[in-house]
Amino acid sequence: MVERLCMKDNKFNFCPECGSEKIITENNGRKWKCPECGLTLYNNVAAAIGLVIINSKNEVLLEKRAKEPRMGFLAVPGGFVDADESLEDAARRECMEELGVEVSSIKYLASFPNTYEYKNVVYKTCDAFFEARINSNEEFRLQKTEVQDVQWLPCGTKEDVEKIPLAFESARKTLLTRLK
Repeated sequence: MVERLCMKDNKFNFCPECGSEKIITENNGRKWKCPECGLTLYNNVAAAIGLVIINSKNEVLLEKRAKEPRMGFLAVPGGFVDADESLEDAARRECMEELGVEVSSIKYLASFPNTYEYKNVVYKTCDAFFEARINSNEEFRLQKTEVQDVQWLPCGTKEDVEKIPLAFESARKTLLTRLK
């Protein structure tokens, strides 16, 4: 995946506090300072989670993304962690929001850095992945603003994983790590 923007491209034209045009971008777009009012703003790494849900045929449940970034590509269910929320609670919430089903168990798998570009702002994330179980007879109630469709795809070999048009490299690395 080729990144269109890098962190240094994250620039403000005006201070969000006082409106000054003298705002300074530092640390490759990770910090902004306003010499007029003294505001210091950081673009810190955001926490995100992904759920690797595997069925008895060693297939992974993937969502077709309904919005940017990477609309139309496949992703594991997941999203950003809310303030005052644990990774595990975020995993349970995201599964309920996106798929309309409850997670019966989750187990930590791996974490990888990721780049998430949204509306011309580049966010760096740390994506934590969990293997999850859901009740096999539950019917999905998809959050159509996030998920166009779901499908089960083989993920038992490296070749299986490499064929999947995944939206994010962090998910690919996780699926490959799971094979080891």
